[in-house]
Amino acid sequence: MAGEPKALPQPTPLSAPYWQACRESRLVVQCCAACGHRQLYPRVICTQCASDRVAWSDASGRGRVKSFTVIRRAVSPAYEPDVPYVVALIELAEGPTLMSNVVGCAPEAVRIGAPVRVRFDAWTPEISVPVFVLET
Repeated sequence: MAGEPKALPQPTPLSAPYWQACRESRLVVQCCAACGHRQLYPRVICTQCASDRVAWSDASGRGRVKSFTVIRRAVSPAYEPDVPYVVALIELAEGPTLMSNVVGCAPEAVRIGAPVRVRFDAWTPEISVPVFVLET
């Protein structure tokens, strides 16, 4: 079906601050006030020390490609215009790893260990998603 929308994230009360920051073109991670551990995706406790004193803090938006794959067959018609596209695990400078896309380059240019920086793509007025571009 032409014009089919992409699958949108569904913010929860726990993840809402993350998605609000993305709308503001900011990447945030949770930081534990007890031990300093940084984590992403959001949780109610620190995965390092189990403290419930976790709060959102700005991340640099820089990282490295930890692993990746090139998608050459769209999972639905909504993603056909993007094929081929890169799905990657990005290890942020702050430590956490998140899954995202590497955009703005040929898939063949992506390498494990390549430095990347975040940018935000607005999918709707309410949802912007973090994607990454290769650092030059």
